[in-house]
Amino acid sequence: MRIEFLDDLTDGGKFPQADSTRLVRLFDFDKLQASQLRQIIQEVIIDSGRSLDLSRLNFIQVVNCNLMLRISDTDKGILMIDTQSFVCDMTIDKYREMIRLLRPFCDTETSGYQWLYDLDTPIDFLFSPGGFW
Repeated sequence: MRIEFLDDLTDGGKFPQADSTRLVRLFDFDKLQASQLRQIIQEVIIDSGRSLDLSRLNFIQVVNCNLMLRISDTDKGILMIDTQSFVCDMTIDKYREMIRLLRPFCDTETSGYQWLYDLDTPIDFLFSPGGFW
């Protein structure tokens, strides 16, 4: 599994129809890695109430960014700290929803994709084995 930040999906305006302009994506994974991520989010964030630094997981390769998943009183989504550091601030309920969204990738090898939240934020969060959407 790899994590990457994509900054300008419009390619300088060449693709103005792009739904998102910026996103963090988790990609290039199999169902075992999807299951590991789902279990760790359940145990660390939901069950223990702690933050989760994705760069510390041995099965995630950092391409150009790090993402810290944190519990918040409100759903803010992904926020940029600097050019390589991001935080995702969401409520426990939103992380429970994320767990539900990850399930299909844990059960079978799939070529689809999933947006991991539906929030009005400048940075989207993509989960895609092939990296596409």
